[in-house]
Amino acid sequence: MNIMKQTALFAVSFALLASALHAAEPAIKTVGYDNVHIRVSDPEKAAEWYVKTLGATPSPPPAPGTGQVLFGNVVVTIVRTPQVQPSAGSVIDHIGLSYPDIEAKIKDFEANGAKVLSPPRDSPGIFKYAYIEDPWGVKIEIVDDSERRGFHHVHLRVRDPQATLAWYEENFGGERAKLRDRVDGLRYSGVWLLAASSGADTPAPSSDRAIQNIALRVDDVDAAMSALKARGVKSVVEPRSLGTLRYGFVEDPNGVRVELISRAPN
Repeated sequence: MNIMKQTALFAVSFALLASALHAAEPAIKTVGYDNVHIRVSDPEKAAEWYVKTLGATPSPPPAPGTGQVLFGNVVVTIVRTPQVQPSAGSVIDHIGLSYPDIEAKIKDFEANGAKVLSPPRDSPGIFKYAYIEDPWGVKIEIVDDSERRGFHHVHLRVRDPQATLAWYEENFGGERAKLRDRVDGLRYSGVWLLAASSGADTPAPSSDRAIQNIALRVDDVDAAMSALKARGVKSVVEPRSLGTLRYGFVEDPNGVRVELISRAPN
């Protein structure tokens, strides 16, 4: 009888554990971080500026009238807008790029038309950082993080940072970690997703601002979109194809647009 009770208890415990593990699984499996879209008045000129000034690598644009550059394997897609609106004040506050010797870099960036928002300074226990704005209103944090160079992070500005990170983890997975053991975030193939409090402010949705969206790569866009919609995630662009790309867009509860994208193998 004791053996039967122990067996039954084990079976119940195993079922509860399996249920908990299943509940903890994200809605979809992401392959890694893919891109940001920025909105500018002249995509070709902006692409040239990002290559010349920030050291990006040129990349063939995905469609006529657009531009595109790379920071490592992270894509910056540049689209045209007649009305440029800065990223500051929106839910996607800024992107982050990492370089050594940022004091010299900031001088170079300013000489090439960047607006310096704050000069280099130390963040004790983390790294040096500064803020610039490109000629089209994209706010960029320049950091000296020896652990990751190039495209470093995307920083959201939201009412509830912890709830936001939990939402992304529940829906898109990612590696929950602390940047330099201090700042909560999620990592997608090395790129940090960070979230800061907006305080009493209600930031504008990202769709019409200089940084339009973030993007995560998946193996199957259609299946991923279906899984997210089944969990109540808002769909804003249904899956479609552009050349060898397959993509769709959802929106988080704060108004951040998130692209899901798959790319044909090179």
